[in-house]
Amino acid sequence: MSPSVSRLALAIGLTITTSSALAGAQAFQTARSLAMGGTGVAVAHPAGANVSNPAMLAADQHSWSDDFGLILPSVNARFADEEETIDQIDDIQGTIDRFQTIDKNSSPQEARDAAGQLRQQLNEFDKDTVRVDAGLGVSLAVPTDGLAVGVFTSASLRATVRGEFDQDDEQFLRNLETASTADLLQADLDRDLQSRGRILASAVGEVGISFARAIELNNGERLQLGISPKYVQMRTFQYTETVSGFEDGNFDASDSETEKSGFNFDLGVAYAFGDAKQWNAGLAVRNVIPMELDSAANRPELGERKRTYELGPQATAGIAHRGDFHVVTAELDLTENQAFGFEDDTQWLAVGAEFDAFRFAQLRLGARQNLASNDDSRGVEESTQFTFGVGLAPFGARLDVAGLVSDADVGAAIELGAAF
Repeated sequence: MSPSVSRLALAIGLTITTSSALAGAQAFQTARSLAMGGTGVAVAHPAGANVSNPAMLAADQHSWSDDFGLILPSVNARFADEEETIDQIDDIQGTIDRFQTIDKNSSPQEARDAAGQLRQQLNEFDKDTVRVDAGLGVSLAVPTDGLAVGVFTSASLRATVRGEFDQDDEQFLRNLETASTADLLQADLDRDLQSRGRILASAVGEVGISFARAIELNNGERLQLGISPKYVQMRTFQYTETVSGFEDGNFDASDSETEKSGFNFDLGVAYAFGDAKQWNAGLAVRNVIPMELDSAANRPELGERKRTYELGPQATAGIAHRGDFHVVTAELDLTENQAFGFEDDTQWLAVGAEFDAFRFAQLRLGARQNLASNDDSRGVEESTQFTFGVGLAPFGARLDVAGLVSDADVGAAIELGAAF
């Protein structure tokens, strides 16, 4: 494994393994939710309600899924690297090594050519970004007729690697392209280059319990209320190094991390209406108590600055129509999710559908559009995404798989569970 890939893997590993449950800037989604465009506020099954809308724990479900729900586990991942940033870092390091080992006395022109190639590589590397999202979740739900109860823990993260070309390197390398042998001998790219790669990751973990209760209204319709108290841990990771220094083995991860913990809660409400209660409207507010965490900034000479990761209230509203063999839903984020690193802000408008074949198999489709304004963003684009998936549910056991595609990234999810 290359050093640059190892650093990215380390950033991801730190945000997961140093806590029992960590989640990233993007809220965790079950495989069913991902396949249906990221929806869930008005359509979540009991086990998925813990992380989508706690009020759905008390919703009227199909008879084969209204007594018990289990997710053990749900795993998802997304990857975006349009510019092959990791490969670029490896190629740049290879060119630096070649320049350093060339005999400048006997092959000065080869050294000049290497400097020109490196200047071109660094210009192409500037602002290129690779992004990795990953998630893990476990959930248990017991939706009784009285007080419905669930327990959950979820984990997701977002880590990015970004290239930054230092303008001083432009002139330095341009001079080397026509330098004398004496000047070439004095050049030390490991010392002189200031162009850099930056790893930035944000994470927040949660483990909690959900409670929900249904209220039958006088008109025969049904109101569900839910709350999820939870313990939250936020974490950031920022590491910056020159492109040559990414090969350096002297690295203390703890210097690049910050963390903060506290209690928070989610709220949810759902309203079932229609002649057969086939319509359902839902509203969920995650992380009602605002929380903030500043990142480390140990390398100001390389442009590191403190960044504030904000975990504020996120409200989402949705509506769904359910039949014996289908579910159709639409959902809208009422608040904008602010980007922490090199990415777009997000505010999703999503639609999703599920078609059921006699409870034993399900086909799911979805799409979502980012409504947030990102005209000045230089991160990985978050625009239109298309999702799909299938579910198999023989005799109460469940296997769900899902996929996501867009112009910027691809993703997948797999989930094991049970419902009866």
